[in-house]
Amino acid sequence: MYGNPTQNSNVVATVYDYEKDMRLSRQLNRWMLKPIGVWPKSVGISWAEKYVYVLINIICTSLIGFLFIPCATFVALELEDTYSILKFSGPLNFCLTSVIKYSSLIFREDSIYRGIEQIEDDWTNTQHYDDQIIMIRNAKFGRRLVAICVFFMYGGVVFYYLALPFSHGKITENGGNLTYWSLPFPVARVLIDARHSPINEIFFWLQCLTGFVLHSITASACSLAAVFAMHIYGRLEVLIQWIEHLVDGREDFCASVEERLAMIVQQHVQILNFISLTNKVLREVSLVEVVGCTLSMCFLGYYTITEWQNKASASKIVTYIILFLSRTFNIFIFCYIGELVAEQCKKIAEVTYMIDWHRLPGRKSLALILMIAVSNSSIKLTAGNLFELSLSTFGNVVKTSVAYLNMLRTLTS
Repeated sequence: MYGNPTQNSNVVATVYDYEKDMRLSRQLNRWMLKPIGVWPKSVGISWAEKYVYVLINIICTSLIGFLFIPCATFVALELEDTYSILKFSGPLNFCLTSVIKYSSLIFREDSIYRGIEQIEDDWTNTQHYDDQIIMIRNAKFGRRLVAICVFFMYGGVVFYYLALPFSHGKITENGGNLTYWSLPFPVARVLIDARHSPINEIFFWLQCLTGFVLHSITASACSLAAVFAMHIYGRLEVLIQWIEHLVDGREDFCASVEERLAMIVQQHVQILNFISLTNKVLREVSLVEVVGCTLSMCFLGYYTITEWQNKASASKIVTYIILFLSRTFNIFIFCYIGELVAEQCKKIAEVTYMIDWHRLPGRKSLALILMIAVSNSSIKLTAGNLFELSLSTFGNVVKTSVAYLNMLRTLTS
């Protein structure tokens, strides 16, 4: 756990309910990860609870397969025109990326558990009032990011899986003898004719449930990234406060300069370890998010323009715009929090140099050189160690998706 500065006899600490503040960081994650079976299992969990988690994983994976396989078969065997094939390539791409993210979250369960434990330890050891305020402020900001992401994600579910089919009503064929709902993901007739009741209703509601699972996976990955990154940002901000009080001390600090310096270095090293852990947790998720969002934004932009030119219904256009905004905001969150962490890491070097280090006794100021050097190095959140998560990467994603969109329109015009 992170070093606790309250180690001397004249400690001035605020007694507070850290469990209440801890929920700011983990509550939304718990609500989102547990229903899809990727919330880390604690050490004392019973065998029955473990089997429930495994069962949830099997159900979610089966639902995605139930959605993907019939639709992929339909696209491969029954569609001929280019636009219809492209129209369902986007949703199928979203299914594939969701499966990869879901598998990654399950595979990285131990790392997620260690990260959540570290966050809990940090809240437990945060005793000084100013440090608490910093942690609470950043935890609340992380919650706001998660709430906005959830709003856009589930907004996409409502529009694509419910509002769009209901706005068009039931389709009538064979002179009124056959009426059915248009499925968000069409089913190949070589597998089953999903136009007849009650098969049509069963497929429709199962696809709605699967859509909720797919968007829950994406929202969960985004929320995990936001909470971990904002915790890093908060701990770095606390460290900056400690560095600024290195020379003169603070009421809750040790009286010895050597102990204060050791405390600060230990805190810095452990934050860097947590950044490495966060990179490990998000390695596959963030890479899939960058690539998947680039393709999704390209497809959704293409659908919007094409439907607008074809004077399609307003419900279709609004649905594609909502989905486009949700995917754009999703990748923006990943890049934005990466930018925040990188800038805060660099700020450690600036603050370390700007303190009155010349007032430190003897040659103790030389110990700060290594901290400045490490802070100026490349400490960043990355997407699979290939792309740096930053605002410049977000700009590149947007530019790449627009370039693909122009190429797509040229090839299909």
